[in-house]
Amino acid sequence: MSRSLAELSELVAEVSDTYASRNDIARDNDWYLLKVQEELGELSAEYLKSTGRGRLEGADAGEIRQALEDEAADVLAMLLLFARNNGIDLDAALERKWFQYLGRSPTP
Repeated sequence: MSRSLAELSELVAEVSDTYASRNDIARDNDWYLLKVQEELGELSAEYLKSTGRGRLEGADAGEIRQALEDEAADVLAMLLLFARNNGIDLDAALERKWFQYLGRSPTP
């Protein structure tokens, strides 16, 4: 399954809107950035487990791997929401910041 960043952003926003409505969560500007930070912390914890540097809490390797993947998805989803809330065009930013280097010879 392959979707553009814009399509992913729309889908994530729909899920987030539903979640916020069902749980009576007020999402202000700070909430979006704080959620990115929260999810990054959870990803870090799962990464530590996957590398043998965190408490496994009874989870096996498959469960830990799935949790790592799920937390990576949460980080991406929250980053998409943060960008959307702040009017950031991630496609344009990637083009400007990263993709300008494609096809260039490395400098010594």
